[in-house]
Amino acid sequence: MSTQENHSFHMVNKSPWPLTGAIGAMVTLMGLIKWFHQYNNSLLAVGTVITLLTMIQWWRDVTREGTYQGLHTKTVTSGLRWGMILFIISEVLFFASFFWAFFHSSLSPTIELGSAWPPTGIKPFNPMQIPLLNTAILLASGVTVTFATTQFSWKFIQISHTSLFLYNPFSNLLYCCTSMAIHGSTIHNSGFSMWVNLFQGPQGFHGLHVIIGTTFFTTCLLRQTTLHFSSNHHFGFEAAAWYWHFVDVVWLFLYISIYWWGS
Repeated sequence: MSTQENHSFHMVNKSPWPLTGAIGAMVTLMGLIKWFHQYNNSLLAVGTVITLLTMIQWWRDVTREGTYQGLHTKTVTSGLRWGMILFIISEVLFFASFFWAFFHSSLSPTIELGSAWPPTGIKPFNPMQIPLLNTAILLASGVTVTFATTQFSWKFIQISHTSLFLYNPFSNLLYCCTSMAIHGSTIHNSGFSMWVNLFQGPQGFHGLHVIIGTTFFTTCLLRQTTLHFSSNHHFGFEAAAWYWHFVDVVWLFLYISIYWWGS
């Protein structure tokens, strides 16, 4: 029987990474729960290591299939594009739930909150200080990503590599540091309340998405250094750029609604 494939789809080989990824995620969450209840964080460390190793090995396989084996045909790339689009749509709905909860509580504050928003006794952040700095950092990084993407289209690969290397990792690190300062100050000064939950929830998950986006770009930077991308074949970087623009838009909504209007 002939084993020749008469189609343009990629039949993925058997892989252990979905299983190890699920195990790593489960162990990480169990360790996180133990850590929240002030137990030791050894289980959290084990789960994190398993998850990171799975990510590295899985990215290695995908890179080999698309770059060296030529298995990412136009049909496969089209499927990857639609997969990324649907993933971003699911993320939009995820953050929409936070904004729904925020506006539900802020537009009609209950008696328990003092019939006021922010609740009585809560001193919100000045939107013209650290939040504005974070806005400038993220928007500037978005401009850098857009510039790097256009250089791919114009075949200036080295310029794209330089712009990606010089700005994004450092700007994202600065953003994470300022965000952690905001989180710590909020909990220390306001305790735990409805306002803190609606502030920390979207802010914290947005910070997590910034870390994920930074991981995407770090991977793209390593691949670009080894010449894995070309002007016609760079969807990995394009998907990371889409994701980062989504992160920027979410932050703009956070800044306008929670920091500026909510204060």
